[in-house]
Amino acid sequence: MLNELMTRYPELEVCKEQIEKAKEIIISAYTDDAKLMICGNGGSCSDSAHIVGELMKGFLLKREVKGDYENAVAQFTDAEKSDYIIKNLQGALPAIDLTAQSGIISAFANDVAPDMVYAQQVFGYGRKNDVLIGLTTSGNSANVVNAAIVAKASGMKVIGMTGAKPCKLDDVADVVIHVPETETFKVQELHLPVYHYLCAACEMHFFDK
Repeated sequence: MLNELMTRYPELEVCKEQIEKAKEIIISAYTDDAKLMICGNGGSCSDSAHIVGELMKGFLLKREVKGDYENAVAQFTDAEKSDYIIKNLQGALPAIDLTAQSGIISAFANDVAPDMVYAQQVFGYGRKNDVLIGLTTSGNSANVVNAAIVAKASGMKVIGMTGAKPCKLDDVADVVIHVPETETFKVQELHLPVYHYLCAACEMHFFDK
């Protein structure tokens, strides 16, 4: 799967090692029953929602729900309803889009500090072994960097996704994926195949049984 990514996007060869490290961090978190939080601004805000969508439902696999959970559902309803629920549930990799919490974002930005809106959520949601993915094309977005600092203080791992230039996230994150572009839309164009790979690789690890 990684070889396919490198074949389709050979320019990503320069950050291959960081992509693999990010994958291992995410897999380790999910193995420990931890969760992911994702944040970014503008186009990276949309990317945050996109990542959560790929993790919380089937991406390339069906992720059928069976076994103990199937039996648990059957205890609370009739056979027809139980069968419907099980057929329409899919295995999930827990992930929270911090950009989607409009209530807390607007309240905190208005009442406290706009550049702390993601940090506050990390402080509230985050637990040891959780992972924060911060997307910022410059690597210097204050609200993302502040969230990363709070994440590390909370015992979490931090994955940064940014462009080619050195940045503030380099001083905080466990791994920073520097895609080899500097113009905002070009950085975002390369972020998409990277996070698609990460989502697909994690899905294969946990659901390709």
